[in-house]
Amino acid sequence: MSKRIWISLVGTTVLVAAGLLLAQPGPGPGGRRGRGMGPQGGQGIQNRVPTAKNAKEKAILDVLDEMDRNQRGGNMNVPMEDGRLLRLLAESIGAKHVVEIGTSNGYSGLWQCLALKATGGRLTTFEIDAGRAAMARENFKRAGVDGIVTLVEGDAHEKVVEVVGPVDIAFIDADKEGYTDYLTKLLPKVRPGGLIIAHNVNPQMADAEFVQAITTNPDLETIFYAQGGGVSVTLKKRGME
Repeated sequence: MSKRIWISLVGTTVLVAAGLLLAQPGPGPGGRRGRGMGPQGGQGIQNRVPTAKNAKEKAILDVLDEMDRNQRGGNMNVPMEDGRLLRLLAESIGAKHVVEIGTSNGYSGLWQCLALKATGGRLTTFEIDAGRAAMARENFKRAGVDGIVTLVEGDAHEKVVEVVGPVDIAFIDADKEGYTDYLTKLLPKVRPGGLIIAHNVNPQMADAEFVQAITTNPDLETIFYAQGGGVSVTLKKRGME
């Protein structure tokens, strides 16, 4: 990866981190620090763990909390702050269709379902491992969101071409060397104004070809969020009048 790209990454990270501090969990009840807590924010400001607005939201948050405590081992779940970021972005753009590459046990999918239950949307998620897919189905059912989730089991490189657009958000969190292929196949299905979000986009794990693709295409605008596991957020630009 070129030095120029990573210098640009650091600069944009500073800007986006300032605007996305809501994605950091803060102290829980009694001042305790929540799971996945990031460093203290500016001037001592910290965010608190999510507070449920109603019973349906609480049901999903309760399952997420149980998964956070008991299902992280071996499932490569995103940090809580990254899950909150996914929910924030999906709900803020009114997402109706989110496509996720890499279901695992359903942890990141449930964060996105928090938004989709509010927007009347749906999640299409792909998982290659049968054991993890089975866990995800059970977690989606326990959280009461199985009715808005289509879980496709198998190789997403082959099956993602079957996705019918428009797609509001494409979230990629699978084999890092495959990110460019997923981008190529999903980008035409993402609506103008939609987002491509990728996880583990950091100096240790990012695929240089993918970073090049999302930072040099004039149809795209990309920023990087260095908190948590490292997230890139790419806007598919609308045309200008």
